[in-house]
Amino acid sequence: MGAGASSLEGSEGWGQTSLGDMPESCVAPVLLYLDPPEICLVARLNRAFRGAASADCVWATKLPANYRYLAALAAAADDDSSSDGSVEGNGRCSSSVATKKEKYARLCRPTPFDRGTKEFWIQKSKGGLCMSISSKALAITGIDDRRYWSHLTTDESRFHSVAYLQQIWWLEVAGEIDFCFPAGSYSLLFRLHLGRPHKRMGRRVYDSELIYGWDIKPTRFQLSTSDGQHTTSDYHLDGPGHWILYHVGDFVISSSDELTKLKFSMMQIDCTHTKGGLCVDSVFIYPKDHQPEECIRK
Repeated sequence: MGAGASSLEGSEGWGQTSLGDMPESCVAPVLLYLDPPEICLVARLNRAFRGAASADCVWATKLPANYRYLAALAAAADDDSSSDGSVEGNGRCSSSVATKKEKYARLCRPTPFDRGTKEFWIQKSKGGLCMSISSKALAITGIDDRRYWSHLTTDESRFHSVAYLQQIWWLEVAGEIDFCFPAGSYSLLFRLHLGRPHKRMGRRVYDSELIYGWDIKPTRFQLSTSDGQHTTSDYHLDGPGHWILYHVGDFVISSSDELTKLKFSMMQIDCTHTKGGLCVDSVFIYPKDHQPEECIRK
């Protein structure tokens, strides 16, 4: 027994094994259970974790099922941007040899499409698809008549422009989109603001005296899909001075490889009274489990 103990004590390197000695092939399966931000954190541990954290087999499970479709749209947007000299080649998605980690990182950045009136991106934490549709991509009744509507330039919109309603009897704002959404459940929301926001002596203010007519009858929001899903929500618009997301409804995508047409609208067509003082920024689409701030749901 003493000889055995002496032999163990004399063995060089006994007990010196560390995380750095683990092969990447053993580390990678563990990383599959982590979210992308966590993977990036553990990549700092040592060379083995850094190598495994860049492996395609890890990031393939984090990308949306139809990432090739999304990457093609991102590549087209990058090509358009580079042709007018507005961006450099870093982070582009057009290279066929880009790693899946690089593709994930690129898809996390907003990709404009449809002449810059729409954007999509994926969440850094979960990889869920998000989308924003500008007011300029919506069909707004009376938008060309300056007695009723005008476009305001503002840094409070990701598109730097909102539609502002001065007064109208018949309010109707509608839009539609055809897109290959990754399979899953989504929510659609309108981003609205009562009052015209602006700066006065460096402070943000809004014109509350120009807000009227929204407390008399509710505004109706509707959503329908090409596969027969339909939902309706009614809200009295409120919260002047704040951007609020009004939840229209949810929809489910069963196939990541098929185009889905969404139609959505908001209307208040009671012609017994006028209404005014409303800013329409955009329509957002988020994964259903995403909980944005300033959101009103039924």
